[in-house]
Amino acid sequence: MATMTVEQYLELPYTIEVIKDESDDYSGWFARVVELPGCMTQADTFEELSGMIEDAMRAWIESALEDGEQIPLPRSIDDYSGRFVVRIPKSLHRELVEMAEREGVSLNTFVNVALGKIVGQSRKLPLDELNMAA
Repeated sequence: MATMTVEQYLELPYTIEVIKDESDDYSGWFARVVELPGCMTQADTFEELSGMIEDAMRAWIESALEDGEQIPLPRSIDDYSGRFVVRIPKSLHRELVEMAEREGVSLNTFVNVALGKIVGQSRKLPLDELNMAA
């Protein structure tokens, strides 16, 4: 199997997670590449983050290539169908249907929006608060 170059890997659509980092005495930005374990960086401003994550990715990929390690490829959106089955208690099903009816939307739309809001909120919470909520 032919090995790709660092530049070829950098052109791939890796998943980059960006989080606003606000601790007691610091305010800045944190970014990590989901598919490359340990590939992360931090910047004072959002504008600085792009170049810094590219530098972090370059260093991660170069190191992996030098060590002869396999470099994970980006996750493909085609890996996800957009459908999943969830088994819930009948009482919760009823409550969700009633809430959707009150909002004047389908159950599918209601659950889709509710899940989207939860995912959006979880990205704003510090990791220790997420663990407590689980």
